[in-house]
Amino acid sequence: MKVAESTSYYSDPHFTLSEIPQWKANLYRFLSVNVWGNLPSPLQRSLSALYAASYDQPITKRIIRPYIQYYYKDPDYLSKFRPPGNKSDFQNFQDFFIRKFAETPKNHSPFVWPCEGLLCDTGNVNRLGPVRVKCDTRSVTTIFGMDEGEIPGFYHFTNVFLHNKNYHRIHAPVGGKVSRIQHIPGDLVVLRPWIYKQNPSLPAFRNERFNVDITDSEGRVWYLSIVGGPAVGTIKMADAIAVGSPVEKLEELALFYLGSTCCMAAPRAPRLHTKNSFVEVGATY
Repeated sequence: MKVAESTSYYSDPHFTLSEIPQWKANLYRFLSVNVWGNLPSPLQRSLSALYAASYDQPITKRIIRPYIQYYYKDPDYLSKFRPPGNKSDFQNFQDFFIRKFAETPKNHSPFVWPCEGLLCDTGNVNRLGPVRVKCDTRSVTTIFGMDEGEIPGFYHFTNVFLHNKNYHRIHAPVGGKVSRIQHIPGDLVVLRPWIYKQNPSLPAFRNERFNVDITDSEGRVWYLSIVGGPAVGTIKMADAIAVGSPVEKLEELALFYLGSTCCMAAPRAPRLHTKNSFVEVGATY
């Protein structure tokens, strides 16, 4: 299956941050950062896990079909995927969230997008300013668990926001070897980028995340940060992914239960996509 650069499964994939009124963004930011964000992190995770568990109930299977009709213009959308594990059908709504490709996308480009969603932030690492988080000032390298200067300044940063409707598995953007895996505990503030118009990547600086580095055949490191948010009960790494293990382009790295964000610092900039555009797994990076 060749990924088409100009097509999408969705009825309105070109949502932009400017469409949200500022007063609404301010309100949701206050609720996310100042109210929910001030709850203890363990309590945030417990409440999120309870919410996520509600989608494991068999009755939620009834939501899948109307959800697809509302969000996807392709009536055969679900046929492109299969249930997780060895299940023969989607037994609940969570199964739909963590659906697998029936056939992994194919693309001859050596570099591809690892996830699907809205490209809400992008720019060179050395041009992205610091972010104030509680009492700390953090640089973009903080997202990836690195110190200032450890990621080359010419590297390109991208942040893709995965809406609940998006495919929720993360794939390798390039072939190579896994050179680092790091878990960073943290908060679970709301991820939606239109809440943080001036800095849509703010949650990535403070939320719980898994960082995965892939060293390609030319010795360049590709940094990925798989960031959780409210209602994300679990970020699960793929069984075959371990430090030192080889990884093929588009091999599955991890999955999210419900919404999420995926950040990447790469040795090159995207060729075909700009801020606020929609990207798909396997599309040319």
